[in-house]
Amino acid sequence: MFAFGFKVDNSSLTGESEPQSRSPECTNENPLETRNLAFFSTNAVEGTAKGVVVNTGDRTVMGRIAHLASDIESGMTPIAREIEHFIHLITGVAVFLGVSFFIIAFILGYHWLTAVVFLIGIIVANVPEGLIATVTVCLTLTAKRMASKNCLVKNLEAVETLGSTSTICSDKTGTLTQNRMTVAHTWFDKHIETCDTTENYGGHGDARERGETENALLRVAALCNRAEFKPNQNETPILKRECTGDASEIALLKFAELSLGNVIDFRAKNPKTVEVPFNSTNKYQVSVHETADGNQAYLLVMKGAPERILDRCTTMLLNGKEVELDDKLRADFNTAYLELGGMGERVLGFCDFRLDPTQFHRGFVFDSEEVNFPVSGLRFVGLMSMIDPPRAAVPDAVAKCRSAGIKERTFMCFKEKFEV
Repeated sequence: MFAFGFKVDNSSLTGESEPQSRSPECTNENPLETRNLAFFSTNAVEGTAKGVVVNTGDRTVMGRIAHLASDIESGMTPIAREIEHFIHLITGVAVFLGVSFFIIAFILGYHWLTAVVFLIGIIVANVPEGLIATVTVCLTLTAKRMASKNCLVKNLEAVETLGSTSTICSDKTGTLTQNRMTVAHTWFDKHIETCDTTENYGGHGDARERGETENALLRVAALCNRAEFKPNQNETPILKRECTGDASEIALLKFAELSLGNVIDFRAKNPKTVEVPFNSTNKYQVSVHETADGNQAYLLVMKGAPERILDRCTTMLLNGKEVELDDKLRADFNTAYLELGGMGERVLGFCDFRLDPTQFHRGFVFDSEEVNFPVSGLRFVGLMSMIDPPRAAVPDAVAKCRSAGIKERTFMCFKEKFEV
């Protein structure tokens, strides 16, 4: 058994929007936490692996969970309990009145058969035979009205409980959020830019003028990236297109597509010569490219954990000029890093470097295993932070819940790790 950079998408099971690493070693007693188990129905998004099937069907972890969920006895709904209580009350009253009038009829000298008729008549008159039918019709009409609002009611009795709801527990990933990582903020030239994360945002392409630093940041995001769009999606909004690759790289790909235009053409004009994939030890990804700007020197681009990227840089691109990375600039970096991390966003750092054309001439054979090119003394260009943005309809839905009396009690059930 082996795993090389293997990651799976567990968002449908655990709500984690980031791909989770998998390896042969057992790291936790909890099956949902350990790294040596991959579950049926999850997708492999990166790397390669070879494993052994250890359980199938109901014997799997998810099978046991499904079995436990199916064995749960559904209790009586509030309306069922109220109807049952009402029926018991009416039955008691009807029997009491029937027996009372039966006794009174005997006392007044009525024939016993007439007294029995009185008994039966009073009991029948007090029993609400149409109660169940009336309640069912009311619930059915309510369910039909909800169906017109695109809400499917599987159990009619559940309709009544909506009026008593005080707390809503909702899954976060894919329900309240769009289940897609999106670039929310960028930091370059010592200031933070907010990005549009709405689902139908179409981008500005080349329509907006950008400075040299921003162009360099976008260039690294587009080139140091293995994600790709799936074919035949030209009419689909960019942020809704399906892609292959890591969730973070997909976010960067879409952001670059919105900003630069056609990333595929951009990559073709700046072909990749060598690449060192991201790994948990180095915490960076680096690639070397030929460029279409007429410069014969190879361009090295790198992205990864911000603190690791900064440690490998000696200069910073600031307002189009390369300046020495001093303590003040490092302090500005730390301030921005903490601010973006404090928003609950995942932050990545970006840098680049022009290789010496006399040493790394065109046709130079780069080695990704025994790295034979510099990965330090680089030029820092900026940061990008990503989130899983909320759906456009969520604020209105939450406002409607609050207007219905569900105030300040809307919880999100999720499991995510926050790293700064």
